[in-house]
Amino acid sequence: QAQLVDSGGGLVQPGGSLRLSCVAETFSLSRDYIAIGWFRQAPGRGREQVACINTSENSYWYADSVKGRFTISRDDAANSVYLQMNNLKSEDTAVYYCAADYDAWCGAPVAKYDAWGQGTQVTVSS
Repeated sequence: QAQLVDSGGGLVQPGGSLRLSCVAETFSLSRDYIAIGWFRQAPGRGREQVACINTSENSYWYADSVKGRFTISRDDAANSVYLQMNNLKSEDTAVYYCAADYDAWCGAPVAKYDAWGQGTQVTVSS
């Protein structure tokens, strides 16, 4: 069973920053060709992908809503992926999930991803 452990959420004021972490316990970022990234789900809304890395190409993908504010990065030695979120807005409030899959791609539908973290709550509020 693939294991992803995500963390780093919290309460932050609008304009603030947070950094989310995802440890890939059963994938190897340096050896496996996977899509790994971050999804979010706000109350009453569907799950959407916000940022992703395709490890085979070392290519990066962002949703339009977060471009210029969020940065995804990888640390192969730590087998971890990070999401640096700056200039946070109230509409960024959601549960954020790390997800990965061998057969998915950045921007693929949610159903293509089989491995998920447990989720971490991000709340942007004054």
